[in-house]
Amino acid sequence: MSFFKRLKESVSKSTESVTQKFLSGLSKTSTNLVGAMGDLFRNRKKIDEDLFEELEEILISADVGVTTTMDLVERLRGEVKARKITEPTELQPLMSEMIAEILEEAYAGSKLQIQEDGMTVLLFVGVNGVGKTTTIGKLAHRFKQEGKKVVLAAGDTFRAGAIEQLEIWGERAGVDVIKHQEGSDPAAVIFDAIQAAKSRKADILLCDTAGRLQNKVNLMEELKKVHRVVQREIPNGPHEVILVLDATTGQNAMVQAKTFGEAVNVTGLVLSKLDGTAKGGIVIAISNELKIPVKFVGLGEKADDLQEFDRDQFLHALFKDTIEEDESLE
Repeated sequence: MSFFKRLKESVSKSTESVTQKFLSGLSKTSTNLVGAMGDLFRNRKKIDEDLFEELEEILISADVGVTTTMDLVERLRGEVKARKITEPTELQPLMSEMIAEILEEAYAGSKLQIQEDGMTVLLFVGVNGVGKTTTIGKLAHRFKQEGKKVVLAAGDTFRAGAIEQLEIWGERAGVDVIKHQEGSDPAAVIFDAIQAAKSRKADILLCDTAGRLQNKVNLMEELKKVHRVVQREIPNGPHEVILVLDATTGQNAMVQAKTFGEAVNVTGLVLSKLDGTAKGGIVIAISNELKIPVKFVGLGEKADDLQEFDRDQFLHALFKDTIEEDESLE
């Protein structure tokens, strides 16, 4: 069975609405990355250095990143040589399988670590404007729909309007928000939120944090302090430290991931606004270079458009045109 056929069979086991969200959300990236690769492999008569150079340009333009691009192209060269491949059209399935292998590690740890007994504390970090507060709100809605008791902690006391924004999401989801005044000590807010969540027998505590990078040292010290408070008050907490990245920022997201990783042990990623970019190759770059599991991807504005990352759905949406071509050749 071909790689593409296996992919389609895997995706067919999911609900149609989830498949459609991935197809719609990744349509721009699919055209920019896979469509361009397909055109290259179809239009070339032979596999030569010019083909490899153009492939590099396509990958880099889709934000697959220089390091990951070089890794992929070198592996492709090796496969071409080892298998004695001469037809450029044979390279598309090879590229898809190599990308699938890279994403396997990102998918392996993609499930949130939700505690079966006691409260789960999820700490969210990320710079301003990436969609952190919105992500928390959407997850609150998701957990509430699952019947869980949820509390939100308004730990971003620095950004004007952050507390109010979280309160709006709290009202929409029908969950409590623990807050202090703007400018308060974030660690104190998180401490109070933990006590409130315990007293209300909450299942999930979602903690917002400040995202300013103008003074990186202060921000990182603040995050470390918040982290220590959670560790002190909750056994094995926080159970996840989720870094929210804006997919439209491309390689800048990699820089942010490295910066936050130095301050706190980031256990998972949320890639927001993936539907708004043609450069979704950043998912491949992050998976290859950072080895941090992708937990969720943002595929639209609605509360249910925040989807759990699914490698097969991602690949199916990315290679949708190639899958159709593969079927037509059978």
